[in-house]
Amino acid sequence: MSGYRAVRILLLLIILLLVSVNTWLSQTRTTDWQEPLWAVVYPIAADQLPITRLYVNALSEDHFEDMERFMAREAQRYGVVLDKPLEVKLAPPLEVQPPEPPQNQSVLSSIIWSLKMRYWAWNNDNWQGPEPDIKIYMRFFTPDYDRVLAHSLGLQKGMIGVVNGFASIDYQARNNFVAAHELLHTLGATDKYDPRTSFPLWPDGYADPDRKPLLPQSRAEIMGGRVQVSAGWALMPKSLKQAVVGERTAREIQWLSP
Repeated sequence: MSGYRAVRILLLLIILLLVSVNTWLSQTRTTDWQEPLWAVVYPIAADQLPITRLYVNALSEDHFEDMERFMAREAQRYGVVLDKPLEVKLAPPLEVQPPEPPQNQSVLSSIIWSLKMRYWAWNNDNWQGPEPDIKIYMRFFTPDYDRVLAHSLGLQKGMIGVVNGFASIDYQARNNFVAAHELLHTLGATDKYDPRTSFPLWPDGYADPDRKPLLPQSRAEIMGGRVQVSAGWALMPKSLKQAVVGERTAREIQWLSP
């Protein structure tokens, strides 16, 4: 091996080590709950329609307050002393689209997409304020969109969420439910639903797993994603008012001891 190649490999290993250490420090700091987390929402008119752009341009931070209230309410239930564990800020609309997630869900393709997404987020940051802890890219589509919205995603490494939602005030509370779900992914929370059916998994995916009779449930565990109404019927909550953080999720984000 030539000396030049050895130096290049050494520099690459040092960079990877620094990135890994920085990621570990960021994840540790964001789940010690000593200070409020800052999340910035970056709105994108994903379908590029004029009506969608009008909605995106009219958004304000008030449209995301229910995410702050949800986190404050649930954190208090678990004894977190912060009055406001989450602050949500709003960046100006972005005109560029994030990289599409891979169709092939292999480990390698997911890693490659994650790296592309993190580079894209670094290169497309129009937020004029303090560096956020978490970045949420919210892609809006007209409610008349004739296809199923792509699955939203949350990355713990990089602390990035990509949320797909509808550009209507009637859907904003539901958009924020999805955003809160993906935000908790960035903090280490795991999904608690069956990917084949999207039904929540008992007991950790149920808001009230000890309820008797068990069904119908009236609330959703945030990482379970849906309210299980009957054995074959589960509904997405209308808002975060119908959502709770379950004990397993609370442990994953360090609200409870492991």
